[in-house]
Amino acid sequence: MASADLPAPPDEVIAALVTTKVERWWGSPETYRMTNWSADFRTGGGWNVSVETADQRLPASGKFLEIEMPRRIVQTRRYDWNHPALGRKETTVAYLLEPVGDGTRLTICHGGFAGFPDAAAEHADEWARVLGWLQRYLG
Repeated sequence: MASADLPAPPDEVIAALVTTKVERWWGSPETYRMTNWSADFRTGGGWNVSVETADQRLPASGKFLEIEMPRRIVQTRRYDWNHPALGRKETTVAYLLEPVGDGTRLTICHGGFAGFPDAAAEHADEWARVLGWLQRYLG
């Protein structure tokens, strides 16, 4: 789990998470960038993106399982390549949004790591970094 208070209303946070706006903020020149985002934003709809590093383009994809606007989005997530700590195992990401003052508290619950403790630790650290990128983008 990871959480952050963001300086934007829930609808702006949702747009940053599930539209091509992902490409504007998710990543950095030192790590990776998200490119080629596409999504059919409806329950049962799919999404895909390329995780672009300095020397690789790695696909990821999933489906939207639940959409309760503007407070909850649940989606699957799978790397379409052999992630060193997770392989191609599908996980589940839940975005929980709560209005707080003029902004939104975003809580991310990422599950499905049973038997993959190294991958769980890696993703927990990464969500903290991702929320920092999102705070800067929305701020």
